Amino acid sequence: MSVINFGAGPAKLPREVMLKVKDELLDFDGQGISIMEMSHRCPEYDRFNNKIEQLVREQLSVPDNYKIFFLQGGGTALFAAVAMNLMGRTGTADYFVTGSWSAKAAKEAAKYGKVNLVLPKTDQYIGVPDKSTWNLSPNASYVYYCDNETIHGVEFPFIPEVGDVPLVADMSSNILTRRFDVSKFGVIFAAAQKNIGPPGVVLVIAREDLLGNPLPITPLVMDFTVNAKDKSVHNTPPTFSFYVLGLVFEWCKAFGGLDEMEKKAKWKSEAVYDVINRSNGFYSCLVKPEYRSKMNATFKIRVPELEAQFLSEAKKLGMIQLKGHRSVGGIRVSLYNAITLDEVKVLVKFMEEFYNKNKI
Repeated sequence: MSVINFGAGPAKLPREVMLKVKDELLDFDGQGISIMEMSHRCPEYDRFNNKIEQLVREQLSVPDNYKIFFLQGGGTALFAAVAMNLMGRTGTADYFVTGSWSAKAAKEAAKYGKVNLVLPKTDQYIGVPDKSTWNLSPNASYVYYCDNETIHGVEFPFIPEVGDVPLVADMSSNILTRRFDVSKFGVIFAAAQKNIGPPGVVLVIAREDLLGNPLPITPLVMDFTVNAKDKSVHNTPPTFSFYVLGLVFEWCKAFGGLDEMEKKAKWKSEAVYDVINRSNGFYSCLVKPEYRSKMNATFKIRVPELEAQFLSEAKKLGMIQLKGHRSVGGIRVSLYNAITLDEVKVLVKFMEEFYNKNKI
């Protein structure tokens, strides 16, 4: 039986990418060894490293005054790294908290400076409050937000307007799924394991004028200036993760680029939300419609006891990792680029049949 992996991360990788990994695992680029065995200082790896950077720059239309580099430690490490590299400008930063990940980022940043919460505190993450409620600080070193909250399923449908203060975005779960203007940001980062590769590496895009002023306590492995200057090889990088990430960017380009990814993301998410909306409350999504994530559709079933049955029956049909995050429960359907339209059709059919069988 084939498996459909709706996991939120580590997530499904494109089948075409996995097959190429299989073919090249023992012999990368005709070198007779795996990229996992190759020195990150050799000319062959240097060429590959430059190729990855160019793919990212091309696919995301990154301007020339931005540095592209990769760090380790995942998104959680970047919560600290962002603060340590940028907080020194004024000692304070603004944070939009719209879900668990931005809340964790704000808590981490508070270790290195003063954190101002832009939005009113809430126990429910169901969208982005109206701009009239925003409390932005004119002297902030930067403004931080998470573009897509994977746990609660909240996605920004717009780029926040924050004036001249540098904007920082965590795009871990929706990078490479839609077009956006990189020039509106100071720093963008994306942990790979959701939409662009396996765990172990974080893509960072940083505007050059924001480099050069890290806090003195910043470790070298988290120093944006050092890692940008040394092109991601100041220390030994996770070469295999880099390699797969590069293949994913190549795959995206070959399959139509961001325009095609955006079109498919819209179709897939609308198909799932349509079943929810037509279920007369049997399935319920708490997130306001305009902020519902195209990557992580979260919902509950009216009779909570049916959720375990839903997961069990879905698994028998080959659909796995649909259980909601342990902190919120319910069901979570992750619809990253690697998930195909046919796989979503299988899920939608199951959701409709489960509803018809169990509705009251």
